[in-house]
Amino acid sequence: MPKISAGLLLFRRGPGGHPQVLLVHPGGPYFRQKDEGVWTIPKGEPDPGEDLLTAARREVLEETGWQPTGECVPLGQVRQRSGKEVHAWAVPADLDLREFRSNRFVLEWPPHSGRQVEFPEVDRAAYFDLPEARSKLNGAQVHFLDELARLIDSGVL
Repeated sequence: MPKISAGLLLFRRGPGGHPQVLLVHPGGPYFRQKDEGVWTIPKGEPDPGEDLLTAARREVLEETGWQPTGECVPLGQVRQRSGKEVHAWAVPADLDLREFRSNRFVLEWPPHSGRQVEFPEVDRAAYFDLPEARSKLNGAQVHFLDELARLIDSGVL
């Protein structure tokens, strides 16, 4: 059975009223030097029996320190190359990026060194215009940008 993640695509109106989305960059040593195609929406796995939207809200809080309160509009789901199924909702949120903070995890680093090092789960958060977000975002999750744009164009958001 594939792993499941749930997350929120936080968005705001940028200059000229154009939508901007908040993406997060994975922390830890494996992604330190990577940029294009590794950013993601804030997301994570639900706890056993946890509702997916509840998990999405919890994961945003854990990964960013923010707890968006707006209405969540479903964006559907995608399957990433890894096989992980990601469910997402759009929610308006114009956040102060200076307040960003992420939970942390411990990893043996360097591998086989016996040394335990603590890293942030997410090391950066930033708003991007949709064209730039397309190049930053994990390829499968670009679908969420398309769905957000469709909902904005149709007046739903």
